[in-house]
Amino acid sequence: MRTRTIPIVSALMIGLFLAVSGCLPRPDPANEVALAVAGTLTAWPTSSPTLTPSPALAELSGLFCEYRFCLGHPTDLAFFDVNAQRNPSAPSSYNQGILAAFSSNAFIELIWSLTTTTADPQAMLDLILESGVDSREGSLDVRLIGDLDVYLTSISTSASPLLPHGSAAAWTCGERAFAWKAYAASQPRSESLFQEAIGRFRCE
Repeated sequence: MRTRTIPIVSALMIGLFLAVSGCLPRPDPANEVALAVAGTLTAWPTSSPTLTPSPALAELSGLFCEYRFCLGHPTDLAFFDVNAQRNPSAPSSYNQGILAAFSSNAFIELIWSLTTTTADPQAMLDLILESGVDSREGSLDVRLIGDLDVYLTSISTSASPLLPHGSAAAWTCGERAFAWKAYAASQPRSESLFQEAIGRFRCE
């Protein structure tokens, strides 16, 4: 199991976002966000994620496939490997990893690791939620989505005043446990991001 320092990536990314935005003139919030995102993305990788070959290109739009799993996402967000950015000699792998994606209206993070059939998905939720930054809202919802038992909760976050709402989920697939979270400007938006992600999820 990975260490508890993994979810700090969300706070670091949002922190960079806030640091950049704090240095900019504030004539218009929309311009502020656009400039901050542009500054943040400049330091991000430019390579595209590896996708599973398919004869229908339309089927690949908004689909990340690597590390022997696939996950849906908005077409204007591109995932990057957080581990590889931290240490190019130790990228994410089948056994464990961290992905993140960011745009002007959403932040998404996914983590995974090897587990056992008796693993508690709630432990993965605890791992992806940043202590002192993310807070669960309401009760935990357990849903059967396809053949996955998915633990889902609404969250609020202080990571960014522009993206104060969110959702977090955890599930197991085969020998791996997954946890996902998103920050958005509204709760319905974060829930739609989850539906987009889990609706196209599959693993080997």
